[in-house]
Amino acid sequence: MRTRKPLAYLIHEAWLGDQRFYVDERVVVPRSFIAELLRGRLSPWISRPVRRALDLCTGSGCLAILLALTFPKATIDATDISSAALAVARKNVKAYRLSRRVRLTQADLFSGLEGRQYDLIVSNPPYVSAAAMRKLPPEYCREPRIALAGGTDGLAFVRRILTGAAEHLRPGGLLVVEVGHNRRRVERAFPHIPFIWPETSAGDDCVFLVYRDDLYNTQQ
Repeated sequence: MRTRKPLAYLIHEAWLGDQRFYVDERVVVPRSFIAELLRGRLSPWISRPVRRALDLCTGSGCLAILLALTFPKATIDATDISSAALAVARKNVKAYRLSRRVRLTQADLFSGLEGRQYDLIVSNPPYVSAAAMRKLPPEYCREPRIALAGGTDGLAFVRRILTGAAEHLRPGGLLVVEVGHNRRRVERAFPHIPFIWPETSAGDDCVFLVYRDDLYNTQQ
């Protein structure tokens, strides 16, 4: 019988690059172009040591773990609003023996992080628009809706991240956010922010980078 269930859920396994992660229906199947950028340590955009980093909407914890592996002297905070997703993330963090360096917290984006600042913040948030959600293939409909749906235009979480990130970045800190193929929509919504759009295997419209100082200046 064909269930259209993603293979990753059937075998409880997904890969990002060379790293294997446990997954089940509590989290989306890991797929992130941020992982590609981390292979190069986000060079040339990060040139100084990363001591503290934050992963928003961590899901299975895959990006938080990749951050810890990429920057071995860094401590990582990782938040997600879903306690079910965090249970999966906890399993992966334990498997990589990173419990001392990766702290998982149930939170709605930056909530509960008052006063904490980071050299680097990454996020692969929900960014599927309402119209696109209605047309998702059956395989994607098996994934948690809360991890996919990004509001009417897909930017509901992106707006909140851009609004709150400057407060939580150290001077010179970097924000990295995956937005699907939504570059034009993001740039129309935030015309005064000098985004950087690095090339990934899917093109230059999937992930943006922006420095804390540029975010701070546009909010004055």
